[in-house]
Amino acid sequence: MHYTFNIERGNFTDAGQASSSVKRTLKQLGVDPANIKRTVVALFEAEINAVAHAYGGTIDVDIDGEKIVMVVADQGPGIPNLDLAMQEGWSTASAKVREMGYGAGMGLPNIKKNSDELKIDTEVGVGTTVTMTVYLT
Repeated sequence: MHYTFNIERGNFTDAGQASSSVKRTLKQLGVDPANIKRTVVALFEAEINAVAHAYGGTIDVDIDGEKIVMVVADQGPGIPNLDLAMQEGWSTASAKVREMGYGAGMGLPNIKKNSDELKIDTEVGVGTTVTMTVYLT
């Protein structure tokens, strides 16, 4: 199964729709609840990061009997220091984003904790692609 979702810059109203849709599908497929939770947490965090920091992008999700692969690709500022961004509590979120309850600096660390595999490709001034895999077996 393949799903594609669009990411709109700053649209926190629709943020989370991709992870909610994937959650519904995984429940219908009878996926173990622990794997559903891990998948949804990782995808939601990546989705929020793209909405908060990027200028738009896409989410592609592939589900098969063995794994879920989620690719969040954005056009945006990129991540200048990935090692720093992976530290809990480090954030470049704007004051507006923080007022909405996001931007606590837990996005990338939570993605890492909830993914079996994580690959982040980023280029300053171009964008970031986050590829997350959760194994079902």
